[in-house]
Amino acid sequence: MVQADEAVTAAGSTPGGRARSRSRWLDPRRGWITAALAVLTAVVLAAHAVAPNRWGNLGSLVETFLPWLGLAVPVLALVGLWRRSATALTAVLLPAIVWLNLFGGLVTDKSGGEGDFTVLTHNVAAANSDTAGTVKLLNGSGAEIVALEELAPSAVAAYSTGLADRYPYHVVEGTVGLWSTYPIGDVRVVDIRIGWTRAFRARVATPAGPLAVYVAHLPSVRLKSASGFTAGRRDRSAQALGDAIEAEKLSKVILLGDLNGTMNDRSLAPVTSQMRSAQGAAGDGFGFSWPSAFPMARIDQILSKGGLKPTDSWVLPADGSDHRAVAADYRY
Repeated sequence: MVQADEAVTAAGSTPGGRARSRSRWLDPRRGWITAALAVLTAVVLAAHAVAPNRWGNLGSLVETFLPWLGLAVPVLALVGLWRRSATALTAVLLPAIVWLNLFGGLVTDKSGGEGDFTVLTHNVAAANSDTAGTVKLLNGSGAEIVALEELAPSAVAAYSTGLADRYPYHVVEGTVGLWSTYPIGDVRVVDIRIGWTRAFRARVATPAGPLAVYVAHLPSVRLKSASGFTAGRRDRSAQALGDAIEAEKLSKVILLGDLNGTMNDRSLAPVTSQMRSAQGAAGDGFGFSWPSAFPMARIDQILSKGGLKPTDSWVLPADGSDHRAVAADYRY
């Protein structure tokens, strides 16, 4: 009688119970919805470049928040475990592999030590309620070259006065400005086709040699229920900015600014196709800069071309702006 009881203790401990458990895991009818969602996530990640922009700029919208699709992987994996589905768990490997192929290199620290100089860009926000705090942040950043966007006319004097000791050279054009410890000259407004000045180019005389610095604030994009992701003005401005940078005569070029778009956004290709991201080359993590309270996208960019080598890139703490400042070290 004891032997019989031992043979039928728990269903999972009998050969038949183990077989039924294995059959549940291998049953293709279990977890197929989870598997389908995993495959769909992998397809969106791998084929984001072909998502059409003609319907509310859907492609650009997907590309702006593309890294966040990686959150689907652990969620789908947990659902697969709960459903005890080998099919679902196998399918979840697809988006995991694609995500790592796209973004795995960004999650490691790629910094290579100190550079010859440090640059910084910050959308200080016209509605910034703590300009004194922002001035303190900038003065303590260690940057030699600082670009500011969305400068309210009423705040220009506060920034000019507050930064004067650290940055003896500066220029403001429209709502964008440049502060530097090095001399600035040959300033030219860049027409980005919006009807007022939000971009310019300047020659900065660094100790290592001349540097063409572009400061730009591309038009904002909006997510509207009727028309989707509206980015037409931003895209036209990106083309104009890209044309200006392509025509630059100096070999060493840096672009600092709020581009209102990520490096994944195809609509910024006129700029991003010819320049290198400091964050992508030398940063640690994604370097999200907006919104400041809970950054979800890197729309504030530091880009370069002409052999400049980024050695480090980081995001500064939040201040009174709705953006966070971003900085990078460069070797000339």
